[in-house]
Amino acid sequence: MKLTLRWLQEFVDLPTTDPRAVADSLENLGYEVESIESVEAAFHGVVIGKVLEIAPHPNANKIRVCQVDAGESIAEIVCGAWNFEPGAIVPVALPGAVLGGDFEIGRREIRGVVSNGMICSEKELGLGDDADGIMVLDGEFPGAADRLGDDLASVLDLGDVAMEIEVNPNRPDCMSVIGLARELAAHFGTELRTPKVRVPEGGPKTGVVVTVEDTEACPRFVAREVSGISVGPSPLWMRSRLQASGVRPIANVVDASNYAMLELGHPTHAFDAERLGDDIVVRRARTGETVTTLDGEERALIPDDIVIADADKPVGIAGVMGGASTEVHTGTTRVVVESAYWDPPSILATSKRLGLRSEASARFERGMDPNFCDVAADRVVELLVEIAGGTAAGDRVDVYPTPIEPSVISLPLAEIPRNLGLRIDRKTIAEILTTTGFGVSGSDPIRVEVPTRRPDVTRTIDLVEDVARLYGYARFPESVATGFGGGLPDSDERLRRLRHTLVGAGYHETLLYSFVGMGDLDALGLSMSDPRREGIRVVNPLREEEGVLRTTLLPALLKAAGANAGRHIRSVALFETGKVFLPGTGKLPDQPDHLGFVAVGIAAQDWAAEGRSFDIRDAVGLWELIAREMRIPNATVAATSPAPFHPGRAAETIIGDTPVGVVGEVHPRVAAAFGMTDRVIAGEIDLTPLITSRDHWVFKPPSPYPPATFDLAFELAEDVPAAGVLAAIDSSAGPTLESRNIFDVFSGDPIPAGRKSLAVRLIFRHPDRTLADDDVAPIRRTIVEAVVAATGATLRGEL
Repeated sequence: MKLTLRWLQEFVDLPTTDPRAVADSLENLGYEVESIESVEAAFHGVVIGKVLEIAPHPNANKIRVCQVDAGESIAEIVCGAWNFEPGAIVPVALPGAVLGGDFEIGRREIRGVVSNGMICSEKELGLGDDADGIMVLDGEFPGAADRLGDDLASVLDLGDVAMEIEVNPNRPDCMSVIGLARELAAHFGTELRTPKVRVPEGGPKTGVVVTVEDTEACPRFVAREVSGISVGPSPLWMRSRLQASGVRPIANVVDASNYAMLELGHPTHAFDAERLGDDIVVRRARTGETVTTLDGEERALIPDDIVIADADKPVGIAGVMGGASTEVHTGTTRVVVESAYWDPPSILATSKRLGLRSEASARFERGMDPNFCDVAADRVVELLVEIAGGTAAGDRVDVYPTPIEPSVISLPLAEIPRNLGLRIDRKTIAEILTTTGFGVSGSDPIRVEVPTRRPDVTRTIDLVEDVARLYGYARFPESVATGFGGGLPDSDERLRRLRHTLVGAGYHETLLYSFVGMGDLDALGLSMSDPRREGIRVVNPLREEEGVLRTTLLPALLKAAGANAGRHIRSVALFETGKVFLPGTGKLPDQPDHLGFVAVGIAAQDWAAEGRSFDIRDAVGLWELIAREMRIPNATVAATSPAPFHPGRAAETIIGDTPVGVVGEVHPRVAAAFGMTDRVIAGEIDLTPLITSRDHWVFKPPSPYPPATFDLAFELAEDVPAAGVLAAIDSSAGPTLESRNIFDVFSGDPIPAGRKSLAVRLIFRHPDRTLADDDVAPIRRTIVEAVVAATGATLRGEL
């Protein structure tokens, strides 16, 4: 949601007005601030003036010549508007003023008369859509007559800061100014100023009758009547605040409802009372019923949908959108304001089925406060009395047969150190919970009464989380989990080493969503029998594009790489470690940990050569780097071509005889599906064998003796992988083998067709002495025999 800093300050005193500092505080509380932008007037140099005289233009009938007191001077200005008379207080743009950001006002001759500036309309000032006449300040700003010559932007107090804030789906109570103000008040230890809603009730009692047929779908329904209203533009202060919050002003009745929703969080709706009638029925839709919503679309309803109806037909889809048949219009004089609590799953289901998402449904599907309906309705009525000239009925209709009471949760003090790793005393815990509206009693366990606006708090651990968040993560002492012998556990040490290795190779670590869509799996080119297509579906996904638990890390990584590559970044290299979710034999899915990486763009460049794109060599090289740095013996590769990789340009990663993943070039069609035209490399590897085996991490003191080195060349079939040769060498060479590397692969004359030559360099070193030829010769024979037996190769001779 979007709100302004000044609006927040109406409810809480902030120790700082620095927007970045406020944003940091919100982010420490768990609310991501996506943007901070200055809200400035769209004009500069416009002052308040008073029209002293108006005379006809000597050479034109449709324009007039005005003498305007601009404070320090009297300006003669030609004006074509006729909606004002002498004595009007108006905005005046004198020569040198700027409108619309870049249009500078100057002196201009109009039909023989020099106009020394301009008298401005709302539209010309960017303050509204009214361009039919100039903006008269008398009625809305009664003190303006005493401030002639003053800067209009300062008088109207237009400067502010707007912040776009991402509120987590489990915190519907914070989708409002008052909700975020409550969080900041608790964070800073200041007082929250709750709104004092006062409705002057001067009218007769309402004649509205409300019948709720389904109290599970609608546990509470409040209706208030306001008569004698005049529909028109909202005052400037309301329009400006709505615009800064990303809401388009429409008219005072609609604006009052939107304003109260942003301020207090609870959506309401205003019906034209004459069109609605006095009978309101809340029920499930009947088969075959339809309703035309405010967006002009006719919606077919089903019996699962909750509707608000008059005596005969639906007039709105509950919690989603009102109907066009009862819409407030310019001739409306009497409205009924509705404020209700709707069953969240029902609203979510209806909104998703209809593909109709509104600000109201986004809140109701998460869960509003059933005990706040009356306050929300009263606030809208209060605003309508203030800005639309209405008179509130002397009572309200409140159907609430079974009040929803606050829940009570037990919080043993021992749960705090058990979950957080530090002790917080009972007094501090009580203060933290009390400041955000929880009721606290008892000593140990603490008895916590949860306000009904917090549907996210249902368990003890939820309270622990709130205590930690408001206590402040920055106050947690730095500590390291200890394993056997002290320090990090072995697996954490190895995972850290793996991350450092990948970062050192130029890759950036990412943390991506654990949800994908079936479209993402289709884009990978997976066959219908591929087990990675058997994703576990989420019952109520927030978006269809995130409706399946990921079975592979690659779709999200490819999306991220494509999004960044599209911004003309020369090189994008990303990796992630995390769980994938595969169908298992028990109630829970198998959740193996994987390492995934993706790279696109320029792999390497220097002053002497053009940069080259990533290719299969980089993918295999990264695997070899990982294996070396993680001390993985017997790490090899073998040719393979599963989706989403390019046939002939992918390799299976192998540890010993066990395949653990695939690396290589992504198929061009797959890359294109994710928005990339350059060559893309990727890989996905089982993380467990990289970080769990202790055998790979044995310290061996280096030998001070010189190595014994020799090369072997084998002729073998082209389809025999090099990994088979290396595996045979590893199994037969004995403990003095220090390294073995393939340094040449050759085919062609004199090698027969269908066969290749593969050359290996072997280095041996003994820890206690220098190896002699007599020591190496039997090892050489054993290696040759093992390779021949394992691969069908023949020795070409020592090189």
